[in-house]
Amino acid sequence: MRSLRKARLAITTGALAAVCVLAAAGTAAAKDPGGSQFDVDGSNDGDGGQTLESRIVYTGSTGGDKAEASEGFTPAGDWSPPACWYEPKWTPDEFADEFRNGWDIPHASGVGEAYRAAQDYYINGNPYKDFNKKQAGKGIWWDAVRDETRAEAGDPSAFACDTKTFWVENGDAPNVENAVTPEVLAQLAYARIKVPDTRVTLAPPNATKVNLPTWAWLDQTTFDEVAVTASLDVDGVNIQATTTAKPVSLKLDPGTDDADTYPASGECTINAGGTIGEPYAKGKADQTPPCGVKYLRSSGDGTFNLQATITWEVAWTGTGGAGGDLPDGHFENGQAVTVQEIQAVNR
Repeated sequence: MRSLRKARLAITTGALAAVCVLAAAGTAAAKDPGGSQFDVDGSNDGDGGQTLESRIVYTGSTGGDKAEASEGFTPAGDWSPPACWYEPKWTPDEFADEFRNGWDIPHASGVGEAYRAAQDYYINGNPYKDFNKKQAGKGIWWDAVRDETRAEAGDPSAFACDTKTFWVENGDAPNVENAVTPEVLAQLAYARIKVPDTRVTLAPPNATKVNLPTWAWLDQTTFDEVAVTASLDVDGVNIQATTTAKPVSLKLDPGTDDADTYPASGECTINAGGTIGEPYAKGKADQTPPCGVKYLRSSGDGTFNLQATITWEVAWTGTGGAGGDLPDGHFENGQAVTVQEIQAVNR
C-alpha cells in the first residue's frame, strides 16, 4: 500500500481568502480542515464560527460500547491511514450560507481584499458563479476534514489537505488525492478498529519456575476477527467499505535474553479451530508446549515483562465490489511474570 503524500498546511472553505488575510494582515488564524470559519483577531479561539464534522458514520468494532476494547493496532511498515481527506459537504445554498457565516467577521486590515478575492472565486465566475446555484441537484461542494486526534498529537499529515472547496458533478469522481472513495473509507475504518485487550493465558498457574516450560495460549472467544464499516450518504454520494482484521499469529518476547521460546522463533501460529497454542493440563509440566517460554534464571525480587504481540491480517470490501488488502496490524500487550527458583529439600 502506497504511503500517503505529505503536503502543506491545509486551509478549507474560503482558503484563498484565508491565505490573503494571513499574508496581508497577519491577523487571520485559519481554522484547519474540519471547519471553514476563521478568526481575524489572531486568537483562533473558535469564537468566529463552528467546526464542521465529518459526515462519515462508523459501525462495528470501534470500541464504543465494549468494555474489553483496547486501543487500535499499529500498522506494519511506514504506512498510515489518511489523517485528512475530502468529503461532500454542501448543496449550493448550504455553501452560500457557510460562506457568508465565514465572512461574518470584524473588519481588519487586509480582509477586504481577501473577501473580494473569495467573492471572485465562488460568486463572480472566476471560476464559479453564485456558488453554482444554477447547478443545484446536479452536484455538491466538497471540502477537507481532518482526524482531530492526530491533529492534536501534532501529526503534520493532518494538515496536508490544502485543496480549496471544490464542486463535483453527480456521478463524477473527484480528481483529488484522499477524496473519499470505498478504498479511502476502508483506510479510515482501519484507523478506528479496536481490538480486545487480550491477555495471554500462562500455565502452570502461580509463579513460573526456572527451567520449566510455561505454556501460553489464547482461546477463540477472545481471539476472533473484528470489523469496522465506514459509510457516507450525502446528497447522492452513497458509498461504504468494511475493513476486517483477522488474528493470524502471536509472537512472544520473554523480556530477558535468559529464556527460550517455543517455537524457537517465538511465533505461535493460529490453529485450525481459531485458537493459538494449547491449554496446559495436569501432567504436562515436563512436556514441550507448542507455544510458550522457558526462563533460565529467576526474576529475583522483580518480574520479567513478557511481551505478547498479536499480528492481525487486514482486508477490505466496498461499494461496487471493490476490495483488497491493507497492511497488517500489530497489537502488543505486556504482562509481568514472576520466575522463581525451584526449591529442593535434602534429607
